[in-house]
Amino acid sequence: MICKLLKQEEPDILCLQECKSPSTEMPFETFKPLGYSFFACWGQKSYNGVAVISKVPLENIDKKRFLGSDHARHISIKTITGITIHNFYFPAGGDIPDRNLNEKFGFKLDYIKAVEAYFKDSSPSKSILLGDLNIAPEEKDVWDHKKLLKVVSHTPIEVTYLRSLAKSGPWIDIIRRKNPGEKLFSWWSYRARDWIKSDRGRRLDHIWLTADLVDQCKRCYILREVRGWNSPSDHVPVVAELVL
Repeated sequence: MICKLLKQEEPDILCLQECKSPSTEMPFETFKPLGYSFFACWGQKSYNGVAVISKVPLENIDKKRFLGSDHARHISIKTITGITIHNFYFPAGGDIPDRNLNEKFGFKLDYIKAVEAYFKDSSPSKSILLGDLNIAPEEKDVWDHKKLLKVVSHTPIEVTYLRSLAKSGPWIDIIRRKNPGEKLFSWWSYRARDWIKSDRGRRLDHIWLTADLVDQCKRCYILREVRGWNSPSDHVPVVAELVL
């Protein structure tokens, strides 16, 4: 599926999350004939994992262990144009939105705060924060706002934490900036018999830019149709086009 995406969209850089593979077993050689010769990854067997596939050279590859965790959830790179990309896979948070009853939910909230503290200290510029953040922050980011207020990924406390993180750049949610007022989803559950008919989606995948890159972003969109490909992920790609 990745090869099909690379052939169809021809992105300069593709960021992946939840790779679930050790770094040594990621099939990067498969992508070289398509023009993708540069790679960065932090793999983890059967769990987490983030990677970057690129046509352009990657520099300053870094992996951060927020909260001292060994979870492979972050990798950052710098491109030859001087842009830093932070590729994240945020914790999902389990099923119960109460940190006293669900350790995973507490870890998710603490992880977001740790990321926020990092960016407050580093004052990013010419930077992109992207990935599966596992939170749909706005009413039009979910199929039914009221029904999902007590469902992990759209609870008020998660939304508050994510918005606080956005201020740490400050970061601009570029797909929402480019598509104001529209219902936007990037994830549909495998449980749905007919995901198109039910359309019970959530926008869990994000691309955020620092303010100095916003004017260079000409278009941002979600490839909804990828959810209908053979053996699809439950997530679909989010694309940002920057003219540098």
